[in-house]
Amino acid sequence: MKATKGERIFYAINYVLLGLLALTCILPFIHIIALSLSERSAVDSGHVFLWPVGLQFTAYKIFFIASPAFSAFKNSIIITIIGVVLSLLGTILAAYPLSRSYLFARRYLTLGMVFTMLFSGGLIPTYLVVKNMHLIDSYWSLWLTGFISTYNMLLMRSYFENIPYEVQEAARIDGCSDTSLLIRVILPLSLPMLATLALFYGISYWNAFMSVLMYINQSDSMNLTVVVQAMLQKNDLLNSPSLNVEEQAAVATEMVKAVGVVVMVVPMLVIYPFLQKYFVKGVMLGSVKG
Repeated sequence: MKATKGERIFYAINYVLLGLLALTCILPFIHIIALSLSERSAVDSGHVFLWPVGLQFTAYKIFFIASPAFSAFKNSIIITIIGVVLSLLGTILAAYPLSRSYLFARRYLTLGMVFTMLFSGGLIPTYLVVKNMHLIDSYWSLWLTGFISTYNMLLMRSYFENIPYEVQEAARIDGCSDTSLLIRVILPLSLPMLATLALFYGISYWNAFMSVLMYINQSDSMNLTVVVQAMLQKNDLLNSPSLNVEEQAAVATEMVKAVGVVVMVVPMLVIYPFLQKYFVKGVMLGSVKG
């Protein structure tokens, strides 16, 4: 159907507004990248905007030499990968039974989980539970406290319910048990939702901050988020004894801080395009029943 004049005007306004909104998100990040790659004199004089002036990578070298960034980066990868696997496993094991209409007390179990979205035990009780379980300074304190997101579980449950009943019934006629049905039929058909939830959980674990500050006390176990935040607050990174005079003179503190922000954001930006094709489909099919 051909769009009317009013619809074309409406679409044009939408495109302009969304384009401006996108620029407000993209331009600051491009500016940060330019700062991290420019020479100090250009940064100090304020001549850097969206393009590096005097391209150099000294700030990146200093960032990984003078701070525990490399170790923190490794810790973030460990926390994220294992956390995503555990959370997806827990979400699947919770969502699949709740998607079966024959589950006893299914309605009340679902309401009980939804209740946790509105009311939680609180910060201090949660910390005391983690402490009494002797999980302080262990990554299990992060994985167990973020094990299942009720919102993500409800999305996956709705997705499972939308899988055609005829497909499941055919598998049962062929002799599939509930376990075989889940592994051989349900999960292969749920790749869009699994990719979407992997992205949700991955961002959550990668950006973990308060939980790491609460439960991890050892500095060599901190993740990249905490290390970058500490670096942004302190201005003594360039005073590290591992740096020579030339390196200290070539880089400004703002450049190293910009590197920290770039290193923190880029991994998620690299992963997102591979999951983006599943993202919209997974969310839409998982959020609407019927």
